[in-house]
Amino acid sequence: MDKKNSCDDPCPIARSLALVGDAWSMLILRDAHAGLTRFDQFRKSLGIAPTMLTRRLAALTEEGLLEKRRYSAHPPRDEYVLTAAGIDFLPVLFMIGAWGRQHRGGGKMVRFLDAETGSEIRPIAVDEVTGARIGTRPIRLVTPE
Repeated sequence: MDKKNSCDDPCPIARSLALVGDAWSMLILRDAHAGLTRFDQFRKSLGIAPTMLTRRLAALTEEGLLEKRRYSAHPPRDEYVLTAAGIDFLPVLFMIGAWGRQHRGGGKMVRFLDAETGSEIRPIAVDEVTGARIGTRPIRLVTPE
């Protein structure tokens, strides 16, 4: 998907995928939510090539999901922390994970626990207006005029 063309697409799904539609970006955001902030931490966790990681961190920073902060002046070192937009992406990651557990499960899988209660997080998507679970009612797409 071409990022420049998709950003003008009237569909919010297409616009979002233009930014975070690759696996590396989503996994970086997952790890940032788990508390990782430094380049070497991301590289070790993901096994990603340094050049690829540099590009993804720059894109996520440029698009406002991560913020780059200097934590050492000598030598100069930066860390990457979630912005409000990055924090708001966590439910999306959890819904992808829930789908994966249901449709791509099997074998040992990571579990996500609520840090306060210790209970497993089991996300569902609910329409705020109707209270219905998303996917249980028909949808209609309305294109802008």
